[in-house]
Parts: sequence; C-alpha cells; structure tokens
Amino acid sequence: MSCCGAPGCERIFDRKHASRELRNYRKNGPIATTQALIQSVLRAGVKDDTVLDIGGGVGAIQYDLLKAGARTAVSVDASSAFEAAARGEAKRQGLSDRIKYEAGDFVDLADQIAPADIVTLDRVVCCYPNMEALVRLSAQHSRRIYGLVYP
Repeated sequence: MSCCGAPGCERIFDRKHASRELRNYRKNGPIATTQALIQSVLRAGVKDDTVLDIGGGVGAIQYDLLKAGARTAVSVDASSAFEAAARGEAKRQGLSDRIKYEAGDFVDLADQIAPADIVTLDRVVCCYPNMEALVRLSAQHSRRIYGLVYP
C-alpha cells in the first residue's frame, strides 16, 4: 500500500506531521534538498513567473519563489493537514493573496489545473503509486522550469 493517495496520505501526512514540519521550517528554513531546489530555480530567474507546487507541504518553495519575484503560485496537496498549515503560514508571511490551494491528488486534478512557468515536486515522486503518470502530467504543465527532488 502506498502512503500517497487518499486515505493513506491523510493518515501519514496528518496534523501532527504538518505541525512538526511547520515548526522545523519556521526554526530552520527549508531542509537542504528543498533549499537546493529553490536555489536552482532562482538561478534561472522567476520574475513575474507563475508557480505550480505539487505536494506543496508547508509552502516553503512557494514562499521563497514569490518573495523573489514570482507573480502567483498554486499549491496542490493531497493532505488537508498540510494545506491548512500552508494556508496559515502564507497568511503569517503576507502571501496568502498570491497563492491558490487545490486539495487532492494532482493526477486526478491535472485537467483542471492550468500550466505554470515553473512546476516543482519536492519529495513527492518517491511515494506516489503511479510515478509515470505523475511525472508525465506534471511535466506537461511546465512552460519553462521543471524542478523535482527525489530523495
């Protein structure tokens, strides 16, 4: 059984897990692999770009890219606990008006989500039960930059 996909995702990525991740983010910033992804995208430039962050977690990628000049972000997450944590943090950072949240499995929602200049997947592919569909559909949504972290 995969951890991703609705009930497994909600069970594994619960409120306790989201709270712990948010505390760590607030204390230490993005973890090393997330920071490497952010820095790689920033080197390519983000001015006025749109961002699609699949498996957005607490929102670390979105916040840094928006602060660096990206125009808007869409966060897709199958965990309602992580979406709630990200919404709260976006509000705290004054970015909530520039982020749209989509709850659910990206593969199921792909037809309803617009392409973006930048598409990111941070530690999402590793646990997804249909990696091929996730990578194919997410890559099709990228107009300029596709960033993926596979731990």
